[in-house]
Amino acid sequence: MTEHYAVMGNPITHSKSPFIHARFAAQTGKRLHYSKILVPTGAFPAAVEKFHTKGGKGLNITLPFKREAWELADMRTPRAERAGALNTLWFDPDVGLCGDNTDGCGLVRDLAQNLGVQLAGRDVLILGAGGAARGALGPLLDETPARLMIVNRTESRGRELAALFHEQGRVEACGYADLANTAFDLIINATAASLDSVLPPLPETLLKPGGICYDMMYSQDETVFVRWGRDHDASISVDGLGMLVEQAAESFRIWHGVCPQTDAVIVALRNLEAS
Repeated sequence: MTEHYAVMGNPITHSKSPFIHARFAAQTGKRLHYSKILVPTGAFPAAVEKFHTKGGKGLNITLPFKREAWELADMRTPRAERAGALNTLWFDPDVGLCGDNTDGCGLVRDLAQNLGVQLAGRDVLILGAGGAARGALGPLLDETPARLMIVNRTESRGRELAALFHEQGRVEACGYADLANTAFDLIINATAASLDSVLPPLPETLLKPGGICYDMMYSQDETVFVRWGRDHDASISVDGLGMLVEQAAESFRIWHGVCPQTDAVIVALRNLEAS
């Protein structure tokens, strides 16, 4: 029997989720149909209910509905509670609508497993204090970096975000002007600005020798932040395509109870983007 899954968002035409989940299904022998659903603003709860009524099993959620999904869920995992947003939903007959956030997990897996980056004991900087940063903070702090700094144009927002996670480890916040005399092993861009070729004011000495730059965004063309990393001699400077696949793999595991292999899917998706 074919099970039905989908990704909801607005816009949604750009989503690579059907491509990814089709390959996971082929790997694992699962029979599923995975589609894209464009949801009008204000219609998200009704869209989720309609999908469930028609027998849908699970959903991935993308912008701008991740926070609304968090509010709608009857049960949220601990990491989803911390993240304040959901990207994975499923229906449990006893519990109701369940939700998780696999974004931060996907980021850490791409860094640690695919790229071989050791996070423990490192100095980590996150650019931005929005939803993407919040979803990443918990899983990053679980890896015990020496310190995790949030930099944001509105410094107070960064400090509010840091306060939510202070019990997990050394997490601080600052403004861009405060970066002049410090350097980091890993710089993560958690803003969408690089997709518009906008780069925040980053000091020339911000990246330690042999440091790493990671853009949580991804694009067919090289992002301006990935280019900045290469120009500043980063040992690794990559976009978030691997994170996209890894977070999808964790959603797949939640739904189906099996972990798909991601390396071949990342290569296939990279080739698709290049074609």
